[in-house]
Amino acid sequence: MDKRRTALTVAGSDSGGGAGIQADLKTFHQFGVYGMSAITAITAQNTLGVAGVYPLPTEAVIQQMKEVLRDIGADAVKTGMLFHAEIIEAVAEEIRAFRLHKLVVDPVMVAKGGAKLLLDEAIHALKRHLLPLAEIVTPNLPEAECLTGMTIQTPEEMKEAAKKIHAMGARHVFIKGGHLDSDDIVDLLFDGQSFHEFGHPRVHTRHTHGTGCTFSAALTAELAKGTTLLQAAERAKRFIVEAIATAPQIGGGHGPTNHWARIE
Repeated sequence: MDKRRTALTVAGSDSGGGAGIQADLKTFHQFGVYGMSAITAITAQNTLGVAGVYPLPTEAVIQQMKEVLRDIGADAVKTGMLFHAEIIEAVAEEIRAFRLHKLVVDPVMVAKGGAKLLLDEAIHALKRHLLPLAEIVTPNLPEAECLTGMTIQTPEEMKEAAKKIHAMGARHVFIKGGHLDSDDIVDLLFDGQSFHEFGHPRVHTRHTHGTGCTFSAALTAELAKGTTLLQAAERAKRFIVEAIATAPQIGGGHGPTNHWARIE
């Protein structure tokens, strides 16, 4: 049997199970990758919203990373909710120290219900310390607006934002277009030279909690297996569309996507 591929997620815990560490580990497993975690914060939440955010000490986050990486290692790593600048800087230092090149940065900033998951003063640290280490960064439109200072309302403005984020150091930028007001959703992948578009009809549902986490985890799992970045993005995109379309209708608010979705 071939060596089992491994992926590490450095992110927050979602007590409702639809996003964060829980979504990442479910997705890694679905893609046949052994998942590991370093928890940055504990959230008390359900499909109706986030009731509380409790960040862990930076030392605890880094010790989790060190213990996993020096024993098991990681074929790919993703970051999600990092919450404040001190954690971001320390996580970036460990990524450099362990020479982790397949890094997926999901710049988690705000929960579906509006709760802040990244402090304002941490945005500069994210851009300065983490984006230059990223193989790919996967913002949605509000996150891309926050990173660039732009207002993004058209596909052309998405392209301009992608160029600006690429200039911050990330080798690839995947901007998700779901927040545009259109019947079809178009996401953009930018490699510094050219754009690749991923389009599909919008699935009309409120059950989209954790879509960003789940997509970036699928992307991380594929990169861990040695898939090319373009193929990894295509497979992750197909998975998240299926996961949204077959959401299990859990909870009274923004329910989770389907982490049992077919991988094709």
